[in-house]
Amino acid sequence: MFQQILDPIGGSLLLSALCAALPLGLLFVLLGVFRVKAAKAAIASLALSLVLAVAGWRMPLDQALGATAAGIFYGLFPILWILVNALWIYKLTVATPWFEVLGRTIRSITNDLRILSILIAFCFGALLESLAGFGAPVAISAAMLMAAGMKPLKSAVVSLLANTAPVAFGAMAAPIIALNGVTGLPLHDLASMAGRQTPFIALIVPLLLVFIVDGKRGLKQTWPVALVAGAAFAAAQFVTSNYLAVELTDVVAAVVTVAAVLLMLKTWQPKETVGVGGSAEPVSVPAMASGTSGPTVQKKTTATGQLSGGLGVDGVPTDNTRPEPRQVWFAVAPYLIIIAVFTVAQIPFIKAWLGQVGSVTFAWPGLHIEDSAGNPVAATKFKLDHLKSTGTLLLFSGILTMALYRIKPRQGMRIYRETVAQLRWTIVTVTAVLALSFVMNLSGQTTTLGFALASAGGFFAFLSPLIGWIGVALTGSDTSSNSLFGQMQATAAEQTGLSPVLMAASNSSAGVMGKMLSLQNLAVASAAVGLEGAEGTLFRKLIGWSLGLLALITILIFLQSTPMLDWMVP
Repeated sequence: MFQQILDPIGGSLLLSALCAALPLGLLFVLLGVFRVKAAKAAIASLALSLVLAVAGWRMPLDQALGATAAGIFYGLFPILWILVNALWIYKLTVATPWFEVLGRTIRSITNDLRILSILIAFCFGALLESLAGFGAPVAISAAMLMAAGMKPLKSAVVSLLANTAPVAFGAMAAPIIALNGVTGLPLHDLASMAGRQTPFIALIVPLLLVFIVDGKRGLKQTWPVALVAGAAFAAAQFVTSNYLAVELTDVVAAVVTVAAVLLMLKTWQPKETVGVGGSAEPVSVPAMASGTSGPTVQKKTTATGQLSGGLGVDGVPTDNTRPEPRQVWFAVAPYLIIIAVFTVAQIPFIKAWLGQVGSVTFAWPGLHIEDSAGNPVAATKFKLDHLKSTGTLLLFSGILTMALYRIKPRQGMRIYRETVAQLRWTIVTVTAVLALSFVMNLSGQTTTLGFALASAGGFFAFLSPLIGWIGVALTGSDTSSNSLFGQMQATAAEQTGLSPVLMAASNSSAGVMGKMLSLQNLAVASAAVGLEGAEGTLFRKLIGWSLGLLALITILIFLQSTPMLDWMVP
């Protein structure tokens, strides 16, 4: 039996905490200063953490290696099992003509770039985030905005800023599931708490998007539809995460928001519309609190603008003719299938059956660990839901999508192999980060950090969101940030008398504000719009928005830690 030690380095909690922070510091320096690839940085940090665990925290070598293996296993299943199958479904749709039909459906609704920024970057981007994540929503929505006539730099800024509110529940709630795995806190409580924080950001983001596209004039003319979009997304996100299935949060929110915007556009249109294609004049992206400079404005003549077919910038299709209703249904079919599969899986007797025959709980071999108080550490036990897991349900959804689209099994397998190959470095990064997290958690390094941070007392409620923001900005992944800091946040919360659920969920909710500044996302956006090397420019355009949103959610989280709003904590 290995018992964790709080202050193994010189008997000093402060000195021990500084040593425990070294693997994280190395990760941040390699990523942020030397710009080492995330996979290599994660492996180097894992190696340092192993040395500290054995030499500093006196963890037996076999148990340290066992913790590494346990982290790798958890990274593969359920986290990567979700990501691979989610991206596979997306790539199945791209391999058919129906993906372009879906894009054409969205583009045919209006020729106003301000409204298109909401529909494409905010709504469709959230739908892609729910499945693919890892930069796919930014790349695709930026290309579609360019096809609609928006300038490259502005397309990238809009897409990056829109990729905030859905991230906490992206990839079928992979960040929340990872948070549950490393903290042992109830999944429903974590999902509910995040669902009572991120909706406030969702309310604001559409308003920011129309301001970025057309300055103060855009905000003045299109605030009603932006407010409807934000309110619809926020309400759907809250209801789904709290009362339905956490895995479907972004899917439901995106679909509900699109429906709300379409219904509103049937009865309301802005007085003027920002033209698409050649009618859009070059403009600069407004910085925070900038003026009203914007594209050429055209008087609205029809509710639905149409462009001729053909290819736009970088070969992106720009055919905006409205598809037939049957085509629209086929285009959205994969997402309807996912909703149907997950809904059926939530039917009480089916859910109970899947839990009985498709769930195995076991202790990881060779791990016998107690915390500093002599209590068994929960992270050594695993619950393997091989049938009812999110990744398995996504696999079933992909098979049904193949049948509907008449994709041959050989082609489906080829696309699956391509998906795994595309994610190969992501797989290395995620497994290494999860292994690092498990070694730090099980050796006691995270607990030492948590106790040291607890010395900040109630001020920790301000520090918690910042920690999550830094984690996502540097790793580029809310899942990775939760894996690294989730347990530390929960431990520090317990020591300061705060809610572990609140602080752990805050790591995820506040962390998403750093997504737009992560090197990975900036690189994806720059490549998608054909502006190689524009990462620095995008960073400067977005840093103000990122910090502003972080300040807002930090205030909310602090109030939730006080009697004023503590009724919001599950």
